[in-house]
Amino acid sequence: MSVETGFFDAGPAGASLTLRGIRKAFGAKSVLDGVDLHAPCGQFLAIVGRSGCGKSTLLRLIAGLDEPNAGTIEIAGASDGRAHLARIMFQEPRLLPWARVDLNVAIGLGPTAGKEEALERSRHALAMVGLQDRDGDWPSVLSGGQKQRVALARALVSAPRVLALDEPFGALDALTRIEMQRLIEHVWLSRGFTAILVSHDVAEAVALADRIALIEMGAIAENFSVDLPRPRQRGSAEFAHIVTAILDRLLAPSAVV
Repeated sequence: MSVETGFFDAGPAGASLTLRGIRKAFGAKSVLDGVDLHAPCGQFLAIVGRSGCGKSTLLRLIAGLDEPNAGTIEIAGASDGRAHLARIMFQEPRLLPWARVDLNVAIGLGPTAGKEEALERSRHALAMVGLQDRDGDWPSVLSGGQKQRVALARALVSAPRVLALDEPFGALDALTRIEMQRLIEHVWLSRGFTAILVSHDVAEAVALADRIALIEMGAIAENFSVDLPRPRQRGSAEFAHIVTAILDRLLAPSAVV
């Protein structure tokens, strides 16, 4: 699998991410309560936890889509705000049905890019995800996996230094999900950005991440290092051992609320 470069050759790759004392509440309901988290430059970090524990809320804060009630979020090099350095990919592709694929990707550059440059960057991003021949198609003719590839290209087109992934494979069938996991890993290895993945699938987290952070009661309860060679062998004893350790921690009686 090759990755197109072009516009993406210049500039830095990943950036370190630091969260200190992050608190977030919606009305009287506290979701995050003192989250401290650090991801070094270029790390692939996965965040797991029970439903409703605040994983997606944390990811939205990192991507700059929401602001914490207390605490700080710092991305190295973000002197004028972090939003331009981070992008997020959601579970749903969220493509505009009235815009062709290349224009859907170009949206990721924002309104300041000129049309010709935006379309050229869009084509390069589509080549990175293996859709270089689909730039003129309408979203309605794409499969679910292809739509997610377009969503990934849209997230990558601005060459983000931090890429947040919010359950991006949750709606895909099993084989397409594995293909997308491999694509994400390949692009991450090639581009060097810092990746933050939220997932309910512990095996998926172990397959992709360097480190897995467990959220419990609104804070980081434990970290698991995944020191396995890539590509990860899902059937190996070492892989199964890490998955079991995380599941045992997630399903422990003390973790049930």
